[in-house]
Amino acid sequence: MQTDFSLAQLADPDTAVSEKILRACVHCGFCTATCPTYVLLGDELDSPRGRIYLIKNMLEAGGPVDAETVKHVDRCLSCLACMTTCPSGVNYMHLVDHGRRHIEAHYRRPAAERLLRRLLGQVLTRPALLRAALHVTRPALLRAALHAARLAKPFAGLMPKRLRPLVALAPRTVPAASAMDRPQTFPAEGERRMRVALLPGCAQQVLAPEINEATIRLLTRHGVEVVIAPGSGCCGALVHHLGDEAPALALARANIDAWESLRISGGLDAIVVNASGCGTMVKDYGFLLRTDPAYAETGARTAALTRDITEVIAELGLQPSGPIPHLRVAYHSACSLQHGQGVERQPRALLAAAGFEVAEVPEAHLCCGSAGTYNLLQPELAAALRERKLANIALTRADLVAAGNIGCITQLASDAPLPIVHTVELLDWATGGPRPRGLPRELTPLAAGAAAPRPGSAATG
Repeated sequence: MQTDFSLAQLADPDTAVSEKILRACVHCGFCTATCPTYVLLGDELDSPRGRIYLIKNMLEAGGPVDAETVKHVDRCLSCLACMTTCPSGVNYMHLVDHGRRHIEAHYRRPAAERLLRRLLGQVLTRPALLRAALHVTRPALLRAALHAARLAKPFAGLMPKRLRPLVALAPRTVPAASAMDRPQTFPAEGERRMRVALLPGCAQQVLAPEINEATIRLLTRHGVEVVIAPGSGCCGALVHHLGDEAPALALARANIDAWESLRISGGLDAIVVNASGCGTMVKDYGFLLRTDPAYAETGARTAALTRDITEVIAELGLQPSGPIPHLRVAYHSACSLQHGQGVERQPRALLAAAGFEVAEVPEAHLCCGSAGTYNLLQPELAAALRERKLANIALTRADLVAAGNIGCITQLASDAPLPIVHTVELLDWATGGPRPRGLPRELTPLAAGAAAPRPGSAATG
């Protein structure tokens, strides 16, 4: 692709990177076949290739952005399926992120949309604003907001259109805060094999604290010392994908500082992430902070240490114990895990090693429509993708669904006829942990039948 940037524009590091990305695109169109919005809408401007042209023209022109460009860039899920498909290695992720930052700097959205986006960026990144159990800012307001959301569900159709997705996804109940999310160290059982930091996250703490709990139990059971570092928290992905770069980088720097302190004081073998959207973000810290003299080196080191929980357990070798239920599990491969991180084999291998029958979901490459805040900002497209994904899951005739990302679990669970749990909860269960909270009693080993034969060997990386 030919570009027409001035020398002054290319002096900007982000523009220089984007120019190289644009020049790598050969217009082949392979990306259109795997783009969820193009599959749904059939509009070239809602394909990666179309958006690349729009972003190119926007960045070359500089300054104000037209509403049409914003509409089509906003419709991008950042699922990154196009990057998996692209034969030319176009880094669409970095290009669309730059495009979003430019839009936020040069386009004034309607007041209601600005307010909603600011609300999402402020609240979802701060567990204190979603959960009233911690001693943090405005817990009473949080209780009132969540209570109001639950009460409002029957009247969702009467609410302003922009608020309906918030109500639809509001949890029926808010789990109690987990003491395991507080900064502390969990010693390894038996001989210590690794020392890792676990990203505590933000929204996941509120929506499903059992995921972190299962992760800690699974890791310590496999000889891993797990540390929740003081000062670590939200990865910054939610605000990053809203184009709000300053708070995203502030969150990244806070995590880096927390983990560097651990590394220096006692060594660190890995930074473990159990929400794949967060993992993709943390693995990109090196790029995001490449121009920051104070954080370029530590950002790159942090990114290199970051692993998805399934990568770590696969490396250690799963150690199943006790009866294994005869259950058919449909594995939902989160976009941020399969496309963003290239982690596909390990979750499936681990589930099989645990004794579950793993079912492949048709059109596994297509996004479920969660994509961070996408299901709140683009609810119609997100709902269409959810229905398509659930229809494909139904074809597997599975007993339950496993996924590695809290966003996908929340998105699918709202209409799913099957229980949906995090992959790590099933691995924890199969290695001596409790039955996942989201599973009905009839799916326990006693109801499901005799225990499955013990696998001959543990899954390895």
